[in-house]
Amino acid sequence: MKTNLKILIVGSKSRIIHLNHFSHELEKFGIECKVIMDTDFLEKSLSLNLKKKIATNKKLKILLNTFEPNIVLLDKISRIGKIFLDEKIPLFLLLRGNYWEELEWAKKTIYKSPLKFFPVLKNQKLADRIFKESSMILPISEYLKNEVQMRYSKNKIEVLSVDGRNASDWIQVENQKLVHPCVGLVQGLNIWGKTRELDTLQDVMRKLPNVTFYLAGDGIYRDKIIPKLKKFENFVWMGNLEYPNEIKKFFSSIDVYLLLSGLEGLGQSVIESMLMKKPVIASNIGGIPEIVIDGETGFLVNLGDSNQIVHLINDLLSKPDLVKKITTKAEENVKMNYSWESIAKKFLEILEKTHKESN
Repeated sequence: MKTNLKILIVGSKSRIIHLNHFSHELEKFGIECKVIMDTDFLEKSLSLNLKKKIATNKKLKILLNTFEPNIVLLDKISRIGKIFLDEKIPLFLLLRGNYWEELEWAKKTIYKSPLKFFPVLKNQKLADRIFKESSMILPISEYLKNEVQMRYSKNKIEVLSVDGRNASDWIQVENQKLVHPCVGLVQGLNIWGKTRELDTLQDVMRKLPNVTFYLAGDGIYRDKIIPKLKKFENFVWMGNLEYPNEIKKFFSSIDVYLLLSGLEGLGQSVIESMLMKKPVIASNIGGIPEIVIDGETGFLVNLGDSNQIVHLINDLLSKPDLVKKITTKAEENVKMNYSWESIAKKFLEILEKTHKESN
């Protein structure tokens, strides 16, 4: 395998902090990396302004000619992926979520209008090309690997859990002033397939009036779910918290972490809460069972089962020995399997395997 390998890593603003961690770890192994945001090299809208398109394409081509990457690592389905395919640069696609299920939910909700039909169709065609022509697809969980294989069985597919965290970055910090006992949730509200599971929280709060529930997160479905939850005196909506500092304070302060979601590729908040030594209760869906080993590193609950959630919260709030046992095992598992060093090593193994197969 080439020792002078150059990798261009392309992602969105929300992922840059993590992609930089990954890049720094790869550089320790002698790989030259450059991290960019896709939006810096794309028009913000699908404008037909030819001059602007030419200018942005020229900017990207200058970067490609200067850096000369051997591989482009693309962190999401994006129009920029088409450019790399056209330039015949090997494209490795990171897949963090179930693109197809999320798209179906979008069609039922935010893309329901007939006016959205053609933009959605165009996005699907773009995604299909990127999936088909990528040199490698890198889903972050075995669950997502199976989803890809059902649709693109001819592609090279390897699991790479690029949701790493360094344990030294996730340690107890100054607490927020929360009312205890309490349960914390961190969740975006932008995909109804995920967000709708928060409806279950109503029944949970009704049965646990002496436990305060804090939800951090925001999104387009806030008005569909937050007013329902705000009817309960033991609910507090915190909106978006600054990442990572305020999120660390939040995790430092809560007693139990609860993830109620209908769609998850893996669950980065679960990894973070485990490093912060918080017991985790999470929905038994998607890639979550690959992190939350039921009864060992946390607890899995069936969708909509409020009685099960209530029972587990009561157990965790009243049994410190159980919490100690679960959180210790969880922290060890995350440190071993989800550190940036372990993820970088796995990526190098994938590159080595790909290199041998091509020779």
